[in-house]
Amino acid sequence: MENKYKVQVNGSKDFQFSREQIEALDALETSSSNYHVLKDNRSFKAEILKSDFLKRKYTVKINSNNYEVDISNELDLLIEEMGLSLGSSQLVNEIKAPMPGLILDVNVKEGDEVKEGDYLLVLEAMKMENTLTAPHDGKVKLVEVKKGQTVEKSQLLIEME
Repeated sequence: MENKYKVQVNGSKDFQFSREQIEALDALETSSSNYHVLKDNRSFKAEILKSDFLKRKYTVKINSNNYEVDISNELDLLIEEMGLSLGSSQLVNEIKAPMPGLILDVNVKEGDEVKEGDYLLVLEAMKMENTLTAPHDGKVKLVEVKKGQTVEKSQLLIEME
C-alpha cells in the first residue's frame, strides 16, 4: 500500500499528500501545539486548537484563521476506493451547522423530495461559502433556518425523513 493521505478542510476542500511530501514540509515545533511553517518563502504560524487523534479530526489555527481538518490514512482511502464505508449503516437525518456562520440561501422547503448530493443551503463562514448537500435521498421534514439568519456550530439546520 502506497503511503498517501487525504486531507479535507472545512468539509469542502480536499487535498492529497504522500508521506514524502509531509516529511519534506518545513515546520518547526515551537511548543506542544504551536508550529512555525515555511511554504514558498512565506511564513505561517500554526496552532492546534483541538484534536481527536482516534478520529483524525483537528481544529487548526493558521495566521488567525481557524480550519476544521479531517485526515484519511491509507486504510481509509482503500476502504473508500472499494466502495465500502465503515459508517454506512448509520443514516444521517439531521443536517447541522459545521461551524458558526450566516445562511446565504436556502434551496429547499418542507416536503421537498431531494436526491443525495442536492444542494440544500449555502452557509457563509470565515469569508467562505459552504454549500451543504443532502446526505441521502429523502424528503425534507423540517427547515429550521431562513436566508439571512446567523447560526451557531452544531445548530440544527434541516431535518430529513
